[in-house]
Amino acid sequence: MKKRKLKLKKQAYYVLAGIMIIAVSIILGMNYYNDYQYKKTTEYKLVEKGYTIKEATKIQEKLKEEEINKILEKEKNDLILKLLEEKYFLMKNLDTYIEYQKKEEEKELKDIVAIVNTHANNKWYQKELETDYNLKEKMNVNKFYALKSDYTPENLIEISLNYSYGKNKLIDYAYEKFIELWNAAKEEDIHLMVNSSYRDYEEQKNIYEDYKASRGEKKADEIAAHPGHSEHQTGLVVDMTSLKEPYVEEFKASNAYKWLKEHAHEYGFIERYPEGKSYITGYSPESWHWRYVGIEVATKMHNEDITFDEYYAYYIEK
Repeated sequence: MKKRKLKLKKQAYYVLAGIMIIAVSIILGMNYYNDYQYKKTTEYKLVEKGYTIKEATKIQEKLKEEEINKILEKEKNDLILKLLEEKYFLMKNLDTYIEYQKKEEEKELKDIVAIVNTHANNKWYQKELETDYNLKEKMNVNKFYALKSDYTPENLIEISLNYSYGKNKLIDYAYEKFIELWNAAKEEDIHLMVNSSYRDYEEQKNIYEDYKASRGEKKADEIAAHPGHSEHQTGLVVDMTSLKEPYVEEFKASNAYKWLKEHAHEYGFIERYPEGKSYITGYSPESWHWRYVGIEVATKMHNEDITFDEYYAYYIEK
């Protein structure tokens, strides 16, 4: 009986030992498998590049997998992490941001992002892109985006002399909103007047050449567009002042201008070349130059305090 008990205990010991070996093997196998699986993750690959887990998490939150793969092709760069914090960061421009920052180290990253996004890291007119006419009021025309010489907008309407000095025209849907804007301003005892609006290619060419001849090319480029690069050719622009302040030089200090700054977006109009943004727009500030882009776009720009060039680059061109 005693020998039988010993034999049963021995058998139980072997069974228990076998179970423990199997359990340990399973645990080790699972750990090995989990480790193998983890090494296949994006987080592990980023950590291997030198990023912390926290940094890897941030990168994964901000970027898509194919975008992260492009980062994995590069050496770790702390500038990438800083760029990812910028609201208008575009992954397609990453390499250009980095290269431009090397040359312009004193600039803030938000300005570097804005400059690169809007192509303003190139010399003005050096890079020519064709305007997408199908975008209508959202089309971009600047020192890079150009209109064809024969482009003429459809449905141009002559602006009434009640609102305009001389003959001026706007696209019908922009004109409709301009009248609404004009009436709203009149309720505040502000009488807006249009000085200039639609110009065709040849008219703009003559204006630019006159400025160039009288003031030199550098000054001309600050205040006038090359033919084909003028927003006036779109039929979406009004240059306007007021009866009280008819001269553009005095318009910025007027109540009319202050009112437009606060309310023009409600009718779809934007100040196209605002103060402090010449490094993006390429033009000296023009308090009198207002462009129709639609209420939705104008409101977003107003709320985010960005130029149309910045809006177009981030939300349309992408």
